[in-house]
Amino acid sequence: MMPLHLAEIGEEYIIRRIGGIPEVRSHLADMGFVVGGSVTVVTDIGGNLIVNVKDSRVAVSKEMASKIMI
Repeated sequence: MMPLHLAEIGEEYIIRRIGGIPEVRSHLADMGFVVGGSVTVVTDIGGNLIVNVKDSRVAVSKEMASKIMI
């Protein structure tokens, strides 16, 4: 397992675990980050990651991405 912010651009991964306090986990779930779901990093721009999750593009900070384990 590794955090999402270390993922290779363009590779599809399965979310294995989501860490952080309950509010953070709930916020990430609302954006589509759920255990067992797939996620693909599209690009890394200025400390933020643009990812495809559940057929949507979402921007997450590297801090938030570090809580998503793939």
